[in-house]
Amino acid sequence: MTTPQQPLGSPFGYRSTAKEVVAGVDLTGRHVVVTGGYSGIGTETVRALAGAGAHVIVGARRTDRAEDVLGEMDGTIEVLPLDLADPASIDDFADEVASRWDRVDILINNAAIMANDLTRDARGYESQFATNHLGHFQLTARLWPLLDAAGAARVVVLSSIGHRLGAPDLDDPNFERHDYDKWLAYGRAKSANALFALQLDTLGEPHGVRAFAVHPGGIMTPLQRHLSKEEQVAMGWMDSEGNVNERFKTTEEGAATTVWAATSPLLEGKGGVYCEDCDVAAPASADRPMGGVHPHVRDAGLAARLWDKSEEMTGVTFRPIALHS
Repeated sequence: MTTPQQPLGSPFGYRSTAKEVVAGVDLTGRHVVVTGGYSGIGTETVRALAGAGAHVIVGARRTDRAEDVLGEMDGTIEVLPLDLADPASIDDFADEVASRWDRVDILINNAAIMANDLTRDARGYESQFATNHLGHFQLTARLWPLLDAAGAARVVVLSSIGHRLGAPDLDDPNFERHDYDKWLAYGRAKSANALFALQLDTLGEPHGVRAFAVHPGGIMTPLQRHLSKEEQVAMGWMDSEGNVNERFKTTEEGAATTVWAATSPLLEGKGGVYCEDCDVAAPASADRPMGGVHPHVRDAGLAARLWDKSEEMTGVTFRPIALHS
């Protein structure tokens, strides 16, 4: 049963860090997969989970860079190549994980691109939808037998307050009929992430697999690499001298909600909710324009239609209920 979309009264909040959230949590023997866990909040997510005893595999497009970043961290961390825009790379990554582990206890779909100029993958799919949503859809499908085998697994899908910019257009997901808008494309992809978590939780609950969407907050990371300084100043993210808005979180704070969703005892037996600031988010409202969850990503019918469209676009049939046999 999908959990009500209302705050739980978590002891953590806006300025909590990933390390604080995981303090006292023992993840010894747990197997965790993190995509993009070598940049921005992904790095701090891996640091916190590995530091709590988890064995972490990081999927990385730039494996050399990942090895450099993660090599000095405490804990057991492995890096494997993964390009979420390449279906063959996704399959190879999942096969390699399966060759090493018999289960995955936590899957964190963290990697993303944001507001880039129009590019397409080899299939002709728009890159933000293809990378942020379809790549993770296929990856989760390929790792499903390992998630199912865990008995009580969690999947954390990184969404964003950017979901407020628009619901996925299932009739034109690749901007073939309409002019491309980089922010609308990002918003649609982040809405797709939240809707995927909603439907995955519905299908995964009978297997003990629960899914959560997460808005990490505003953080200055390499995710902004496609934006000019002028754009960021205009949006209020920094001033003309490059000083970051004081409302932005640090990367340690930005990773906290991901880690909370992956490990919090408060979420035992729960799932399918959109989380922010280390709690289940409240509905969006006029007085909270940069927070809360908008109704379109709580639409179960839209989530089911997106699932069907994702199967069509990836060629991956992903029906967890049927896969249980």
